[in-house]
This record gives sequence, C-alpha cells and structure tokens, in this order.
Amino acid sequence: MTPMIDVVFLLLIFFVCTASFQPVEALLPGDLLISGAGGAGVPQEEQPPLERVVIRAEQSGAGVAWTVNESPCPTDAALRALLGQLAGIDSTLPVVIDPDRKVELGRVIDGFDAARSAGFVDVKFAASVE
Repeated sequence: MTPMIDVVFLLLIFFVCTASFQPVEALLPGDLLISGAGGAGVPQEEQPPLERVVIRAEQSGAGVAWTVNESPCPTDAALRALLGQLAGIDSTLPVVIDPDRKVELGRVIDGFDAARSAGFVDVKFAASVE
C-alpha cells in the first residue's frame, strides 16, 4: 500500500510542476465597423500615429505665428490649448521646437514653456544645418 501512495504523490507533484497556470483568453480583439442603423457605415479616416510634436515659430508682422504639426495656432492661448490636447493623448512624445532665425529668443522660450506646462517632458530645439 505504501508504494502506491508514493507513486500517487509523485504523479501529483509531476502534474503540478508541469501544469500551465495561464488564464484562458476570453477576449479576442478585432476591428469591427459598428454602424447605428445596421447599414453600411462610412469608415472614418484613420489618423497616423504621432511620432513627435513639431512646433514651428515664424515672425509675422508684430507677433509670432506658431504652427504645431502643420496646424496653425494664431495666439499663445491656442498654442497652449493644442499642446494640452496632444499631451493628453501621449505626453511621452518628443517635442521639437524649430524657430525661425528672426524670432526673438524670449518668444522661443515662451513656446518651450508652453510645451513643458502642457506636460511634455522631452522638449528639444531643432538644429539648423547652416
């Protein structure tokens, strides 16, 4: 009787050691187009993922014209609002500030401060080739 109990315990230890304790996958993600009326819906344009945020500053008349990823920002408040939205999506994106040579340093620092206050951590300046 003792050898049979030993064999049962050895088998129990073997099966416990070789068992896989991974949870069963219950969700299979898929991209399905869901339309409200059951008809063929128009797929929305898929936007490419952001790799970085580029802030351009150009001197225009008495002020500075800001552009963030080709989107114009006429005022500093619009610049801060757009940067806040982008930081809400992903604040780990690198930010590159590319000022024109005619823009005053104080205004470039305002753009830097706007990016930092929006929540971006990796803020850099673009180097000119010249």
